[in-house]
Amino acid sequence: MTFDYDRAFSRNFGWVTRAEQQQLRKSRIAIAGLGGVGGAHLLTLARLGIANFNIADFDDFDVHNLNRQAGAFMSHMGQTKINTVARMARDINPEIDLRLFPKGVQPDNVDEFLRDADVYVDGLDFFVLPARRMVFAKCREKGIPALTAAPLGMGVAFLHFSPTGMSFEDYFKVEGHESDEQYARFIAGLSPAMMQRHYLVAPEAVDFRAKRGPSTIMACDLCAGVTGTSVLKLLLGRGTVRAAPWGMHFDAYHQKLKRTWRPFGNANPLQQLLLKFIRPVLRGRSDG
Repeated sequence: MTFDYDRAFSRNFGWVTRAEQQQLRKSRIAIAGLGGVGGAHLLTLARLGIANFNIADFDDFDVHNLNRQAGAFMSHMGQTKINTVARMARDINPEIDLRLFPKGVQPDNVDEFLRDADVYVDGLDFFVLPARRMVFAKCREKGIPALTAAPLGMGVAFLHFSPTGMSFEDYFKVEGHESDEQYARFIAGLSPAMMQRHYLVAPEAVDFRAKRGPSTIMACDLCAGVTGTSVLKLLLGRGTVRAAPWGMHFDAYHQKLKRTWRPFGNANPLQQLLLKFIRPVLRGRSDG
């Protein structure tokens, strides 16, 4: 069967106009990290009809990825994530234009990685905070909206960093702090509502020293849906995507949606109280 773009994405029509679909087709999205959420982001946005991507990842698929990662199948074990999900995206749209960065995002390629990008979508692993800070800073410098959706428990915590609004650094305020404190601040900023903490039934699964934590496919899929919708709104100018210090947390387990507003980011008094709760937990995990 011959691929036909208009027919392939015709069922989007109604929620988008034909002109908007062509606008999506011409847009370019940069995605760093193609694991739990990143792979789902790429395939979701490819099915939306976006046809241009810059994607970065240096990792290979392993068995422990099977519970949640879009590209993880037994037939893909040992294969690079970037080539695998690129092949899957091309199987959705053979005309897709993919610029691949198989060494991940590094200081020497971040400018090229973000070249021509209309929106940046964060799919980096939780524990690569230095790389994440670098990419978000570059997005701000280049005027690129940057989105991050964290798969927390069985929900999603979403943040949008507008290049004209509050910066990643001003919100999380990690500069000058030791590693444990940086991650405490990152957790607090990602999830001011912390709804997921009430049903963590095996706290020992969170091990910051081993850089390991639990995650679910439900959370990853929710991240892709929320992010895909936000990308659509930004690209098409369809209403507001509230930017930091606003955040949004939807938890499917509790069936609750909470919007958060944290002026001054982690310097906000509410965040300082949350950090007092998080720090001992991290110390307890890292101490063994």
